[in-house]
Amino acid sequence: MIDNITLTLLYLIGIALLLVFNELAYRRLKLKGEITRKFAHFSTALATIPFPYIFLSHWHVLVLAVIFAVVLFLTRSKKQLNSIHDIERKSMGSFLLPIAVYVVFYISFEMGNKLIYILPMIILAVCDPIAAILGMSGWKGNGNISFFRWKSRKTYFGSAAFLVTCFVISVIALYYYRQSFDLKTFWLALLIAIVGTLSELICWRGSDNLTIPVSVAIVLGFFL
Repeated sequence: MIDNITLTLLYLIGIALLLVFNELAYRRLKLKGEITRKFAHFSTALATIPFPYIFLSHWHVLVLAVIFAVVLFLTRSKKQLNSIHDIERKSMGSFLLPIAVYVVFYISFEMGNKLIYILPMIILAVCDPIAAILGMSGWKGNGNISFFRWKSRKTYFGSAAFLVTCFVISVIALYYYRQSFDLKTFWLALLIAIVGTLSELICWRGSDNLTIPVSVAIVLGFFL
């Protein structure tokens, strides 16, 4: 049986190869940094979903998180790995993703419930990119959300897409977890969708990579 140290090394190699592939696609296909960045976000977050079934200790996940946070920081300071860093806006999202993975894994590990990790990471992997894609659309009425004098960078269509997809994913996940489609499944999925959407709406410089999964994990920890 493969031990956790070997699995940690295999994950390091696998995610490194994923980043290399992403960088090659960025250079060869002349893709925009926003596109390759979202692909890396989606694929990396999905790749971490099996963590609760693989790692028996949160320390292995911490090692992975620290290594990739350091790599992302160094490549940005040296102006490398442009498939991740070549964006016009200022963002901390790439650095916060590995931190979010560890924090949510730790919460899940301490509470002994794998869903507390799995569902937030699925939401982050799927809902956030969908919201970003629809948010950039030029459809009529897709303006930035504003409250009085405060104006968000998020758009109506993007936030609506996040809310709907988050609700649907949560309903499915909670149904399979609880083996029951009752009122609790419905209201808890709706609460997760609202909290996740608000976390994405009020984020600053990519902090939603941390606020979305952590806020969803906290909701699950309270109500499951």
